[in-house]
Amino acid sequence: MIIKIINETQNQECDVLVVNKFENEKTISEIANKYAVEEDNFEGKFGETYILPTYGQEKHRKVIVIGFGKKEEFNPNKLREAIAKAVKKAMSIEAKTVAFKLDGIEFDYSEQFTMGAKIADYKFDKYKSEKKDKDVKEIFVEANESIVRKAEKIADAMAFTRNLANEPAQFATPTELASIACDLGLETKVYDKEECEKMGMGAFLAVGRGSSQEPKFIHMKYTCENPKKKIALVGKGITFDSGGLDIKPASSMLTMKDDMSGAACVLGVMSIIKELAPQVEVHGIIAACENMPGCSAYKPGDILIAKNGKTIEVDNTDAEGRLTLADALCYACELGVDEVIDIATLTGACMVALGSQAAGIMGNDTEMVKALIETAQRNGERFWELPLWEEYADSLKSDVADMKNTGSRWGGAQTAGVFLQKFVKDVKWAHIDIAGVAFLESVHKELCKGASGAGVRTLLNYLLEV
Repeated sequence: MIIKIINETQNQECDVLVVNKFENEKTISEIANKYAVEEDNFEGKFGETYILPTYGQEKHRKVIVIGFGKKEEFNPNKLREAIAKAVKKAMSIEAKTVAFKLDGIEFDYSEQFTMGAKIADYKFDKYKSEKKDKDVKEIFVEANESIVRKAEKIADAMAFTRNLANEPAQFATPTELASIACDLGLETKVYDKEECEKMGMGAFLAVGRGSSQEPKFIHMKYTCENPKKKIALVGKGITFDSGGLDIKPASSMLTMKDDMSGAACVLGVMSIIKELAPQVEVHGIIAACENMPGCSAYKPGDILIAKNGKTIEVDNTDAEGRLTLADALCYACELGVDEVIDIATLTGACMVALGSQAAGIMGNDTEMVKALIETAQRNGERFWELPLWEEYADSLKSDVADMKNTGSRWGGAQTAGVFLQKFVKDVKWAHIDIAGVAFLESVHKELCKGASGAGVRTLLNYLLEV
């Protein structure tokens, strides 16, 4: 899809002209007002659409009227969702060229318009033998060119992440993630098993022991002149999670290719970071491995030694993500960064608490967590803060080690957060649990089923706003 910026869209020759309608107001199109509003009483409730043939009376074959709902309730997030609906509707009638004439909007819509159009354009059909080409090829809009181009880059990074998380585990192996990282044109170091052993990453390496796939520890670095801040992004990179010896039920394993969604997010961010050029130094870190029940798999009751020397009793091999993150967080904290942000499909408990409506966020710095929540809200994502009270650590107590890797079933997301905090030292830190939002079982607002690209919009805009 190509988005073209022009001065006047209403008279643009195209397959479809899209106009908006607020409730109790008319549209900018006379033909739409006559037939849709006056004759058919189209109200323009949010997300409703009306398709109107022009029968040669206009330069476009059809008009789509998209409802924007009540004007006083309209905002940039609703605009993005409405634009996505309009593009999907244009695709359903196989329109190839679409012009948008938007009217009565009291904010600059350039960024969220672009995000809505590009998100609607996404599909993952790589493995379909028969592909249906219903894509819109060109979109014309009156908007701010520089903002549109920036938003396109963020949308491309989001699509990169979604593609990677949608890939089957047979493709998206630890080695493949490492190869992708090396191809991004950044300063990149990939540590193999032996090098990780020398660094003392006993928690990370234990998780990967049961798989024939070699674990890979990936460190990407973006630098700029006089960075305002140094930030490490740590993504959970379990490329397939069977649960290990505490094996998951078959139904729970079906989507476990998505357990590297945090890693995919970090790769998506790093894929576009040179083009966006934020004034921060950014480290992208991924501890990538599979959690499988092979003959060398780690076992319940094993004692693991993490990179910082802390010992962990394995209570459940299906609580593996926090083990890999433990060593990755230790590594990140040694880089001399100002902030560390980890993002992970970490706990089913977070899903129980927040469903598919929001990611959970915890951290040791109130202002940093608040800034991430506000950035997410402005960019179409929801983060909800969960507490990190020390009392959650009580259930992690072990008789034989410094801690267990799981605790009580109650407050499981927070217990995992408190566990991770044990491996954070002398740095501001936030943990984002995307278990409920990374992979969608049904259409959700502008997003289709499958990988959502969770976190990409928020993290890129957070970096750009430093």
